[in-house]
Amino acid sequence: MASTVTERPGYGQLLRTPGAWTFLLPGFAARQPFAMLTIGIVLLVQHTTGSYGSAGAVAAVTGVSMALFAPQTGKLADRFGQRAVLLPGVLVHAASVSALTALALADAPLWALFAAAVPTGASVPQVGPMVRARWAAVLGAAPGREASPLLSTAAAFESVTDEFTFVIGPVLATALCTGVHPAAGLMAEAGLTLVGGLLFAAQHRTQPPVRATDGDSSERHASALSVPGVRVLAVAFLGIGSVFGGMQVSLTAFAEEIGHPGANGLLYGIFAAGNMLAGIACGAIAWRSGPRRRLIVGYAALALTASTLWAVHSVVLLAGLGLLAGLSIAPALIGGYTLVETLVPGSARTEAFTWLTGSVALGQAAAVTVAGRLADAHGASAGFLVPLVGTVLALATLVTLGSRLTHTAAGRTVTRGVGHRMSVTVD
Repeated sequence: MASTVTERPGYGQLLRTPGAWTFLLPGFAARQPFAMLTIGIVLLVQHTTGSYGSAGAVAAVTGVSMALFAPQTGKLADRFGQRAVLLPGVLVHAASVSALTALALADAPLWALFAAAVPTGASVPQVGPMVRARWAAVLGAAPGREASPLLSTAAAFESVTDEFTFVIGPVLATALCTGVHPAAGLMAEAGLTLVGGLLFAAQHRTQPPVRATDGDSSERHASALSVPGVRVLAVAFLGIGSVFGGMQVSLTAFAEEIGHPGANGLLYGIFAAGNMLAGIACGAIAWRSGPRRRLIVGYAALALTASTLWAVHSVVLLAGLGLLAGLSIAPALIGGYTLVETLVPGSARTEAFTWLTGSVALGQAAAVTVAGRLADAHGASAGFLVPLVGTVLALATLVTLGSRLTHTAAGRTVTRGVGHRMSVTVD
């Protein structure tokens, strides 16, 4: 498909998009706490119970709850507007995190922590998907129409923003939990979520338009999961979640084993920095290959790197491999999000993004549970087996079902009634 754009789209051109800064800055503030939640739970619950398995299980309940409720949050945002969903959501989340923190400090039984973890995960604000939906709306992404060349740059920019938060978030949460109080990380997460979420919700002028859903509308709100490509990507993103969750728990256990618990934040920060650097590069390069191919190549590199983590016992080598793993994640994430922007119509795009975010959270939840149990029983090295298994299974899914990520397999848009065939080639 020939493009009419003669200049390479870059970050400067993207950031000159009218209205972009009105949602970028509040969006960055609102998503920062997301990177602090899991590690904050793990550090607090491990401190109060003495078990990585229990800490991972509580964090896993939070992740599963988020994975189950995030797509519904996205669907409601598509239907009623992002502001209508964010305002009550951030209030519930701040209250739920406060309750979970209080219960952990009171040495409440594990079932009580599980009960508090459910609303904590369910109410996590889906700011990242909402920002991506705003980019897609501003740049005019639509099935059946040539995608803006800036969409890939926007996806890369969002990956960089996400990973910048994962550079700052774990380091900040770890510093607060180890240097101030074991509960300080979670309490900071609750406060930042409340303030940042309210600021982002106030930017109602840049939110995607709410589409009518009356009986005469040709595009009603069916689930974004009805698109085959979205289902494939949702499964694939479980593997990325296994890397995030497995790395968080296993690096924490590794830092404890070597007697330097504070090194956890540094090691995870290096891992996230690799993702951020790769995201910057992905947005600056004029790619000749399509997002589907970049997704598969990035995933293959990620699986290869993850296969070596369990055998490493050196801080320097582990930091280097963590950097390589981070460098491999960004192309996979960016490729997946770019595909969604061209496969799914605007009326379901926020929901589609939340399916992917929820899949990452679900994979992370499973990973922290399994890696926590393995680390308790066999040490940090065993915990690193989780990213290996997760990435290999996800890569096998992509290789087997990757044809569904093209326009010929995605087929119908998310509509009811008369189907619409897409003419965009996204490979």
